[in-house]
Amino acid sequence: MTQDPDPRLNQLIAAMPDDVWQRWRSHLQWVAMPLGEVLSESGHALSHVYFPTTSIVSLLHVMEDGASAEIAVVGNEGVLGTALFMGGGSSTSRAVVQGAGEGFRMRADMVVQEFRRDAAVMQLMLRYTQALITQMAQTAACNRHHSLDRQLCRWLLVSLDRLQGNEIAMTQELIGNMLGVRREGVTAAALKLQKAGLISYARGHIKVLDRPGLERRTCECYAVVKKEYERLLPACAAA
Repeated sequence: MTQDPDPRLNQLIAAMPDDVWQRWRSHLQWVAMPLGEVLSESGHALSHVYFPTTSIVSLLHVMEDGASAEIAVVGNEGVLGTALFMGGGSSTSRAVVQGAGEGFRMRADMVVQEFRRDAAVMQLMLRYTQALITQMAQTAACNRHHSLDRQLCRWLLVSLDRLQGNEIAMTQELIGNMLGVRREGVTAAALKLQKAGLISYARGHIKVLDRPGLERRTCECYAVVKKEYERLLPACAAA
């Protein structure tokens, strides 16, 4: 007999006070998040807020010519829909499932009501938003100043932090879309990491063989963002 999915696999939900959890539990709706599904589009009003549990969502900026680049990643540590808490109602980025899995969603109006009603919810959501902004800023700096193989190391580590195991299902074309580079550039960077014994890549699956090696090879951007999440969201780390 299988167990029902648990919303508290999401660290933000798990860190909520018990009275908040009791109010929320009947309003959280389980959703499957298949690879490539678009959860929200730039400029569109958000109808739901999403709390990933076993999935990973990429926030992408899409240009007029269709080119895109990833600005942040949201997994089981966070929530998709921070524009609602800040009063905007819509986002300038597209949210696409990067790693297939599951999650939960709640109606946008209910989350906004809870944000205004409960100081604990407000504080947790605002701290998460600050951490997310840090990730966006550091990603922009990383994409401008660091080599592609170091960016790929950072991207792999960020993904691993939000997954169980050491394998990532992702084609080089999709990674290129995330990093905003051509597929050939991703191929060259992946080959460098494979020759160094850090990863193996075959048929759309990347297996990390040496995580400490990836951490040594990546730029400082990964550690900066990770430390900021741990500083701002210690309750989530504990959860």
